[in-house]
Amino acid sequence: GKWEGDGKRKSNDEPKKGAIPAYLLDREQASRSKVLSNTVKQKRKEKAGKWEVPLPKVRPIAEEEVFKVLRTGKRKRKQWKRMITKATFVGQSFTRTNPKYERFVRPTGLRFKKAHVTHPELKTTFCLEIIGVKKNPNGQTMTSLGVITKGTVIEVNVSELGLVTPGGKVVWGKYAQVTNNPENDGCINAVLLV
Repeated sequence: GKWEGDGKRKSNDEPKKGAIPAYLLDREQASRSKVLSNTVKQKRKEKAGKWEVPLPKVRPIAEEEVFKVLRTGKRKRKQWKRMITKATFVGQSFTRTNPKYERFVRPTGLRFKKAHVTHPELKTTFCLEIIGVKKNPNGQTMTSLGVITKGTVIEVNVSELGLVTPGGKVVWGKYAQVTNNPENDGCINAVLLV
């Protein structure tokens, strides 16, 4: 009767050939932005490849190994001082705070100013001055204290190598990764990150 029939009213506005439904309209832009993001990713990959470090994996070092507890006070009861047992770098203008109140003692014998840096392409080694500690993989504490262990990235002064940027400026600071255990060897060996 009245409610029967196929229920679908034939509409005369049939979709045109190649028409895109509304929910697919922004797919075109999506593909364009995808291309963009892919190129960005590619660039990033290249840059990451550029900073490939010679030693990607580093043995984690326990705090107990780096910091030796110094007992102070008349009865040696106070235990808030630490002595750093690894090689360290302190800047040129470094002056110790009052030794009585110095929390982290960096022994003078383990402080280093120079590093033997090997240029991987020239296969030659230069004795260069250290400018600073960029990153110690064992954490921010070690980095800010200037502790140098195997795998640490340090900044060295390469002005005497006469390296030049594409713009013609002389490069004087470059990063290098430490490849030996300085506290055992008494010297710092590193590879320049080119």
